[in-house]
Amino acid sequence: MRQINVLGTELLSCSSEPVTGYYRTGCCEYRGDDPGMHTVCCRVTARFLDFSAERGNDLSTPMPEHGFAGLRPGDQWCVCAPRWQEAYEDGRACDVVLEATHVSTLEYIDLAALQEHAVTP
Repeated sequence: MRQINVLGTELLSCSSEPVTGYYRTGCCEYRGDDPGMHTVCCRVTARFLDFSAERGNDLSTPMPEHGFAGLRPGDQWCVCAPRWQEAYEDGRACDVVLEATHVSTLEYIDLAALQEHAVTP
């Protein structure tokens, strides 16, 4: 199935180092079975990582048993659309790679908000 980004073009890969995505393909793709909507390709910041940890999702701490080294500022990662929206409303949203952010994200986040935080892939 062809995956489309928020710009209406083919979805690009978000990150293969670390490998990201709900399906661990490197893409923030959506197939209809990801309850968290891991569709926003983010370039994480310390402020966003702190925000996520405060909300119960610590993305910084390594979990070797799951093959997860933990994220550092500057890493790209597929983030849940509702969580990014929460961070945006709190003033702690991180940058977004629009070309690698799935179109289904627009069900939760306005394109203008994403564009405010857009960075090049």
